[in-house]
Amino acid sequence: MKLSKTQRKLRIRRRIRKVSAGTAERPRLSVFRSNKEIYAQVIDDVEGKTLVAVSSRDKDLAKAKGTKSEIAALVGKAIAERSAKAGIDKVAFDRGGNLYHGRVKALAEGAREAGLKF
Repeated sequence: MKLSKTQRKLRIRRRIRKVSAGTAERPRLSVFRSNKEIYAQVIDDVEGKTLVAVSSRDKDLAKAKGTKSEIAALVGKAIAERSAKAGIDKVAFDRGGNLYHGRVKALAEGAREAGLKF
């Protein structure tokens, strides 16, 4: 029987999560993409805590104009800057079941440009 789109995405998400579990030394950069917005969190899975979070709905980013991919790149730069302030320079990238393409790729490249290493 064929999997639905959501079941397939959940299966991929679970497979990725097995490999990229976040620790205190190397937390997980989790990306959630909705139709309009994009969210990024740096998570320590051992403690079960979110260390840093940024979204396209934040006050400073909500005013930004441009395409969704351009805004995703800004979110990537913001998450890298906030992570640097928190003392985080290396992360494990979790694309959340999405393809590494478009907005997810733009966010990752924006974070890399700002100094975050995956």
